[in-house]
Amino acid sequence: MKNYILIALGLLFSAQVIAQAGLKAGVVAPAFTATDNSGKKVDLKTLLKTHKSVVLFFYRGQWCPYCNKQMQHIQDSLQLLSGKGAYVIGVTPETEENIAKTVTKTKASYSIVQDKGYSIMKSYGVNYFMDDATVTKYKGYGLDMAKANGNPDNVLPVPATYVIGSDGKIAFAHFDKDYSKRASVKDILTAL
Repeated sequence: MKNYILIALGLLFSAQVIAQAGLKAGVVAPAFTATDNSGKKVDLKTLLKTHKSVVLFFYRGQWCPYCNKQMQHIQDSLQLLSGKGAYVIGVTPETEENIAKTVTKTKASYSIVQDKGYSIMKSYGVNYFMDDATVTKYKGYGLDMAKANGNPDNVLPVPATYVIGSDGKIAFAHFDKDYSKRASVKDILTAL
């Protein structure tokens, strides 16, 4: 019986690691349609017909200083990115109210999509469940993840960044489970 429990735990851990693998450069990017923070319909396939590329990045929430810093860098370089034909989309599990706080903090003027059911995060392989110890630790800092994201799931994305070319394939992928490490604007511009 003990062996079965260990095998089950091993499989569960393996499944979570696989779920956190992210997509690699060269694969076709999963299509999605969503509504952004300004009420605009954002459809990947349509955007790739009218833009040379899409910069798609995932962020954890307005409470994350690393996310805010990355988003400010993207905003500061938005003209450079747009000048190369890119359309920028941020994806988050946080509530609309918290997206508004993010916009206020970062001055983000690009599309931000709330991924309520985690369908975009799941299709890009960046979703993960926070363990109970981390959830408790965050609560100790005054952050209630259920309130921040509007659900009790404690799901966050690995803060990954993808550049998707007009052919629908991922031209650049930055995926690092260390939430403090982000793709630089220089790396993104080079991929464009």
